[in-house]
Amino acid sequence: MIELMEDERDDEDEVRRHRIAVLGAVIFSGAEESRRERLARRQARRIYLIRGDLLPNPRSNTPWQALYLARNDRAFITTMGVDVSTFNHLLSAGFMTIWNTTPIPRDDIPTTAVPRAHRRSLDSAGALGLVLHWLNSTMREVSLMQIFALIPSTVSRYLNFALAILLRTLKHIPEGIIQWPAGDKFQELNYLVTARHPLLTGAFGTLDGLNLPVQTSSDQEIENATYNGWLHDHFVSSVIAFAADGNIIQCRLNAPGSWHDSRVAQPIYEKLRKETPAGYYLVADTAFPRGTDQIAGRIKAPIKAGQRLPSDEIERENLLAFDRQLLSFRQTAKWGMRTLQGSFGRLRIPLDINHSEQRRDLLEACVRLNNLRAQKVGISQIRSVYMPIWVQNEQEEVWAHFESMLFSEQRQNDRVARFHHM
Repeated sequence: MIELMEDERDDEDEVRRHRIAVLGAVIFSGAEESRRERLARRQARRIYLIRGDLLPNPRSNTPWQALYLARNDRAFITTMGVDVSTFNHLLSAGFMTIWNTTPIPRDDIPTTAVPRAHRRSLDSAGALGLVLHWLNSTMREVSLMQIFALIPSTVSRYLNFALAILLRTLKHIPEGIIQWPAGDKFQELNYLVTARHPLLTGAFGTLDGLNLPVQTSSDQEIENATYNGWLHDHFVSSVIAFAADGNIIQCRLNAPGSWHDSRVAQPIYEKLRKETPAGYYLVADTAFPRGTDQIAGRIKAPIKAGQRLPSDEIERENLLAFDRQLLSFRQTAKWGMRTLQGSFGRLRIPLDINHSEQRRDLLEACVRLNNLRAQKVGISQIRSVYMPIWVQNEQEEVWAHFESMLFSEQRQNDRVARFHHM
């Protein structure tokens, strides 16, 4: 009898263990099915690419490689804003050396690590091409992944690293220098002005403000600082001084959008006050002060609407003739700003509000690249060669009215994406 009862208990234990095992299997199966469903939903919503979605080798047979090996000036200007000669100049001027000898910053690798450039997905030319594509376009990073066959994390890491190298290179080459004139340079610049506007004796450049859109910050102080009540949106403000030869000779970048141009321009006022000979001046609009004792006569602007004119007819005619030439020359600043925003598509979409230093580096790189272009190809060639290519590849209405377009339209009409048929 006792043995029979023990056998019954063993059977009950076995049945219980079996039920537990079955229940465990059901739970595991359900969890696995739930995991697969979540993965499927994530994949359906995924807006990035994985290695299996891309070409297998970023260094071979990619759209970038086809563009680079063709060595076509028009294609280089359309996609990267520079011709083949200028691209090679940047490589040989330091970009290639720094890329090959500097480890890419990563949290899991010490800064003293020996770089292994041959193991990287892109060589130095590819890295320079990547950052120039990004600067000159409005397209999303997913398009860069397709063009360069890179996964998202690599694109982000390479862009940050390549931008820092590009800026470092531009700072150390003569063509990338941002420098206030000195000595006889003022007279040389004025000769360029008076050759077309003979009444503007002493003018050597123009001054204007530039407001660039930024994302809205969740930080209330930053949100207030970047909000421009006049334009009813969020911006960062910059003031840029262009010399008559097309070079940028001074700038103040990345200031809060709520600041007035005259406040942003304080460092330029100091240059006018301390480092500009008597008789020389910049031409600006009426937003910039011209009557203060410290910079009296160093900034001139066209006549304001409604301003009282001299009663003497000859004096009035002379003033109006001077004003017409002043107004005509001031348009060169507007053209310079349009060249910056038109050629560097990245400046036409909201900039990242959370990384001020990276945003500053982006703006400085664009300014220095502008000087590189002006000196390597000449300001007249930018007007006659570069601009027609940019305009033709990005529709004339986009180039002329990008400041009033939606950001989605900016991306839809991006000339770099159109070139690669993205």
